[in-house]
Amino acid sequence: MSIAEAYDFPSTRRPLVPPSLPRAPDNQTAFGRMKMMRENIISTWGGRAYEEDVIQSRFLGRASFVLNAPDAIRHVLVDNYENYARTPAGIRVLRPILGQGVLIAEGRAWKHQRRTLAPAFTPRAVTMLVPHMVAVIDETVAALKDKSGAQVDLRETMQHMTLEIAGRTMFSFGMAQHGSTLRDFVMEYGDKLARPHVLDMLLPLSWPSPKDFPRARFRKRWTAFVGQLMAERRAAGKQEGAPARDLFDLMGEARDPETGAAFSDAQLGDEVATMILAGHETTATTLFWALYLLALDPETQEQVAREARGVAANDATDPDRLKFTRAVIDETMRLYPPAFLIARAATGHDRVAGLPVRRGDLMLIAPWLLHRHEKLWQQPAAFVPQRFMPGIPPPDRFAYMPFGAGPRICIGAHFAIVEATLALARLIGAFHVQLKDSVPVMPLGVVTTQPDHSPPFVIKVR
Repeated sequence: MSIAEAYDFPSTRRPLVPPSLPRAPDNQTAFGRMKMMRENIISTWGGRAYEEDVIQSRFLGRASFVLNAPDAIRHVLVDNYENYARTPAGIRVLRPILGQGVLIAEGRAWKHQRRTLAPAFTPRAVTMLVPHMVAVIDETVAALKDKSGAQVDLRETMQHMTLEIAGRTMFSFGMAQHGSTLRDFVMEYGDKLARPHVLDMLLPLSWPSPKDFPRARFRKRWTAFVGQLMAERRAAGKQEGAPARDLFDLMGEARDPETGAAFSDAQLGDEVATMILAGHETTATTLFWALYLLALDPETQEQVAREARGVAANDATDPDRLKFTRAVIDETMRLYPPAFLIARAATGHDRVAGLPVRRGDLMLIAPWLLHRHEKLWQQPAAFVPQRFMPGIPPPDRFAYMPFGAGPRICIGAHFAIVEATLALARLIGAFHVQLKDSVPVMPLGVVTTQPDHSPPFVIKVR
């Protein structure tokens, strides 16, 4: 069956295949691989990684497994997840900016945080935050209308918009005063401290690597800044008996359902940092890639615009009515998953896909590879939002995982989907989006799947 038959395309319609990186040679040396990892991790995978179920190799003296088989991934992330912890390199890179927040905590600390935070991210709680989202999106659309016909940097615009949404949904106040400082922190960390050093991977966590010293200095400044934001929100107060109005209220009122324990001030600060950073950066990246793909595919862009106009005539704040727009977001995250790699280290012996696993061995589960795997997808390199529409059989749960899977699936997944769907519909409903030049944008795997440059867009009011 052809792609057109499977997804109800007109026979003359050929799906877009966006530009991507050339695959690495399968026989590259360990030194060459390490050099490429510092620049762009997704450039280190060769053709076999997109075709085989499991690839076993050795890296830095340990066995390394790249898992593309859904059953093997389920085993690591669900069935025996307690046997697989974050790698020392992953902790070194994330801990200075996220502290001991839910994204990187382990064991009992993680379970406490997850249980305590869960009520703040239910669909009902997220619905309460939608007015904050919509207000910022509409302000962004209004500001862009003044630039109709001009060249704009939509990547930067999406970063500012999602940061403002993060600020208002977290604190009920805008980020005009603090946004530039926060962005400076993010850029400083991404440019100077987020790329792993070889000793980050070789040394145990108890031994500091050369980059750990500047990371510690960064963390001291960063936690002081987050503390300042929390102090300003507390100074704004909350009326006695009034319902929660933002995430800070919800998180401050949260109690562990088993122990009744609340977050300490330091724990709350780490959770605030995690939600603001992980939330705004990944959603901004997803929206950038969606706009880039739609600029390359005008027919699909027009389909989003038609849906957005139809919904606007009814309930423009209900993401469930934006089924095709949601499919575009899902397909964007398939081709450009914000979290391109999940790395885990075995804490004990095991067997995965019939292969023996020893303590310290690395399990690499790469949504970048999974989502483009030849065995798991029809025309995996093509941009086909129709594959996520109602009525099409969904992919295997462990073949499509932009937010991870299992107990440690991203707690903010629903929040992110709602935000991205509403934003994309409103933006495309308001503007034709075009690329100013034909220079291809290449993906860089550095913490998130980032573009290698910000291409110039031209927007025109519809």
